[in-house]
Amino acid sequence: MQSASDRHEYPAHWEADVVLRDGGTARIRPITVDDADRLVSFYEQVSDESKYYRFFAPYPRLSAKDVHRFTHHDFVDRVGLAATVGGEFIATVRYDRIGPDGTPASAPADEAEVAFLVQDAHQGRGVASALLEHIAAVARERDIRRFAAEVLPANNKMIKVFTDAGYTQKRSFEDGVVRLEFDLEPTDRSLAVQYAREQRAEARSVQRLLVPGSVAVIGVGRTPGGVGRSVLGNIRDAGFTGRLYAVNKAFPEDLKEFDGVPAHRSVRDIDGPVDLAVVAVPAEHVPEVVAECGDHGVQGLVVVSAGYAESGPDGRERQRALVRHARAYGMRIIGPNAFGVINTSASVRLNASLAPQMPRPGRIGLFAQSGAIGIALLSRLHRRGGGVTGVTGVSTFVSSGNRADVSGNDVLQYWYDDPDTDVVLMYLESIGNPRKFTRLARRTAAAKPLVVVQGARHGGAAPQGHAVRATRLPHATVSALLRQAGVIRVDTITELVDAGLLLARQPLPAGPRVAILGNSESLGLLTYDACLSEGLRPLPPLDLTTGASAADFHAALSRALADETCDAVVVTAIPAIGDASTGDAELAQALRSAAERVPGKPVLVVHVELGGLAEALSAAASTAPQASTKAPGTASRAHPFRPLDFLADPQPEQPDTDENAPRLIPAYPAAERAVRALAEAVKYSQWRREAADPGKVPEYEDIDEKGAARLIDGLLARGQGLTLGTDETCDLLGKYGIQVHRALHAPTPDAAADAARTLGYPVALKATAPHLRHRADLGGVRLDLADEEQLRRAYAELTALFGKPEELRPVVQSMAPRGVDTVVRAVIDPAAGAVLSFGLAGAASQLLGDMAHRLIPVTDREATSIVRSIRTAPLLFGWRGSAPVDTPALEELLLRVSRLVDDHPEVVAVTLEPVVVATHGLSVLGASVRLAPPPARDDLGPRTLPAY
Repeated sequence: MQSASDRHEYPAHWEADVVLRDGGTARIRPITVDDADRLVSFYEQVSDESKYYRFFAPYPRLSAKDVHRFTHHDFVDRVGLAATVGGEFIATVRYDRIGPDGTPASAPADEAEVAFLVQDAHQGRGVASALLEHIAAVARERDIRRFAAEVLPANNKMIKVFTDAGYTQKRSFEDGVVRLEFDLEPTDRSLAVQYAREQRAEARSVQRLLVPGSVAVIGVGRTPGGVGRSVLGNIRDAGFTGRLYAVNKAFPEDLKEFDGVPAHRSVRDIDGPVDLAVVAVPAEHVPEVVAECGDHGVQGLVVVSAGYAESGPDGRERQRALVRHARAYGMRIIGPNAFGVINTSASVRLNASLAPQMPRPGRIGLFAQSGAIGIALLSRLHRRGGGVTGVTGVSTFVSSGNRADVSGNDVLQYWYDDPDTDVVLMYLESIGNPRKFTRLARRTAAAKPLVVVQGARHGGAAPQGHAVRATRLPHATVSALLRQAGVIRVDTITELVDAGLLLARQPLPAGPRVAILGNSESLGLLTYDACLSEGLRPLPPLDLTTGASAADFHAALSRALADETCDAVVVTAIPAIGDASTGDAELAQALRSAAERVPGKPVLVVHVELGGLAEALSAAASTAPQASTKAPGTASRAHPFRPLDFLADPQPEQPDTDENAPRLIPAYPAAERAVRALAEAVKYSQWRREAADPGKVPEYEDIDEKGAARLIDGLLARGQGLTLGTDETCDLLGKYGIQVHRALHAPTPDAAADAARTLGYPVALKATAPHLRHRADLGGVRLDLADEEQLRRAYAELTALFGKPEELRPVVQSMAPRGVDTVVRAVIDPAAGAVLSFGLAGAASQLLGDMAHRLIPVTDREATSIVRSIRTAPLLFGWRGSAPVDTPALEELLLRVSRLVDDHPEVVAVTLEPVVVATHGLSVLGASVRLAPPPARDDLGPRTLPAY
């Protein structure tokens, strides 16, 4: 797109879609010579006042010279970016590299002047802030470290854009102009500002989809049972509080109403705004519908139509075109192939989904990528939420289908500060951006529980239709990183619901101590064993016997909750038979009464069902509340032919939307399920306490960051990626205070003897061939060789056992103090980011997969926890009478490796193996480092939507 005289090719990687402050989208891209007409049209729509602020003088129109200047860039010293909607400019930004005297310059000058112009109709949408993030990233890529901007004092909006960005800046006033200078190196404050803006914008974009004032269903067929007509009926029957329209281009021209809803042949024919369009037309007709919606100003789409990426390569390209088309109009998409969205709020009552009835209102946010799993979750929440647990329902529900645009990350942004959602449950078949998901999950989990089950864990590939970044990390590692971020990871949707119901209406436990009481000794013992299996600390079960009354349960529960040695209580109950047995409602009231007196401790119930299978199965088919046939407050005895529902709310039709309502007591049909949910709550509670003080990344005075950077730049000048040699590895690690025991090559016995004399006895002789490296169990290592005679004998033994020296690649190394062999690794994963791993060296740990993982940068608290989190950690702390090793030295090594990788993204892999940790100090006996050019954009880059 540029002329031959330009110095660089068109930088396509600078193109990006962004979400603006109001939830709409815009596309940011470089300005080219082909944009002359767009630039002129854009400038004509800018007010005279805005032009004056840009050029400091009346400037009614652009001259031909201006147009040439503002459209011809070399993409190095002169760069222009435009924000576009519908293909037309709504804002521009430009930088020009300058020298110390303020005149145009080239590299190595590292300062540039920057200027913005935003169309008046789009001011206040956060366009300039988004453009500043992107032009700053471009400038950093072109080795520009500082921006300067001159602004008229009256241009408060633009001054605020610069001052609010969070960069380190200087401000001066001269000749009636405010001059701002700011460094482009991201700071903690600039990143915090960027993430806060990202959260507000993405949350707003989801809010526009979940809280619309008007909805049009496009593709409403006249034949009963069609998808479009079903969705229309579901929205209408749910009592949607806004305006609803039925749209089908096949409607007769004189048709004014369909199924009691205003009818139109096109969205364009609707008199008034349409906030949300539900698209249910065949895939080949969707582009026409998107164009009509975009022209009418529709804010978002829910596309239930199938025939996209899930159907193969042609459908995948159709899906890409759909996303590009919708974003060009500033619209976001849920879908395609989506089940729909639900909002149970009384002020909205939106059921824009294929669910025939609205779920109960409640305080659980539910996200499912799969429609089938979404149905199952809604059904289970109804069955569990309206049965034994009282009324616990859904605040909002999103089923994203192929999640081509709106993903779990976006919905997390919405739920983070949604006052109607207390707990988030997510079923994910893939995680498109694990790095961002982990960041958002950590922030969300600090405010409210986030429970996740991931499907397709062992399939090896993402479901069809899902755009997913490739990752080299095994699922277990990704799972560990999610837990580190505070995510409650469960394996099944049953566990998802079990944990969600507990967290929705019970306080978090202060610790792992569990009291057990009930009217069944056997059930109490099963619960006790389950607690031990889950790592909890149960107190001896209290058996109240089968003749226990409601008063006995009340008294026992009250005592347990008052006991300072107890953090949670599990009540076990079996139904009794006979006229004198305790009534369900009476027992439920007794338990609730006791629990309300001590509201700070969670209470769970394990109950046994004697029957009612048919009733339970029939109830599972509905997602709506069932009418109560029992008078409120009426006591009834336990019946042997129906499930025990003694904790059911006496008025199940009352929504669970009051966050100050009495806490409901969750009940479980098996001790193992109740205890597993409680164990997850205990771990999450501990994470919340630790997250309040995450620690800090320590500074070390002996780290030579600049020296390491120079060394890396010199090494990378040789090629695009390389594994460093022994000397280079030692030099680079040494700059971060990591000393490696040098190993000298010994291709002959004489060379081995010379090496030993250089290092000094005692020495070790090792075979470093790939099949023998780090495999002491195969006999390729000889230790404590005290003299030349022992060394030559060991050399002969190794060559006799394993072959010629050129096959063995033997080395001689000085002996290190005895200790525990460990391994430290760091890797840059394309999806998850920088990850630090630690474990013990050896085949046993490898077979067990006993490695711990943390995201880089690692804090001092995280370094302490990673050492203690592996199952073989007791070997470091004096197991079976052995001497404890120097774990503080090990933690410092982990922190130094973390700093190296965090400071230098070119370091894509580090392995230290073995690291022998002795009682005093440690020895790094083997090390390897791999370098590669850093990516053009990293985590410090600007906000963008996933590329499509």
